[in-house]
Amino acid sequence: MWVKLPGHPCWRVQKALDEAGIQYEIAKGPSRRSKRDELERLSGQRKYPVIEFDDGSTYHEESKDMAATIAAGRLDERRAASSSSNAPG
Repeated sequence: MWVKLPGHPCWRVQKALDEAGIQYEIAKGPSRRSKRDELERLSGQRKYPVIEFDDGSTYHEESKDMAATIAAGRLDERRAASSSSNAPG
């Protein structure tokens, strides 16, 4: 069972996405940090929330900062930053 609590980091980011009118898909993963191998492979760390963009790049920081970035309309900047940091080189 999944519960959304107002102070929960995932809920905070989800609410910001909803308020910004950004479509997204929720990908549920393990509750226990020790079981989040796939999340670590994808994003380099084991904390939720993480946004995975269509191009496979990811964005994660503290949920308050993520919500502020989304509210300010700067989510695409994070995609570009993530893509360039993931580029081979």
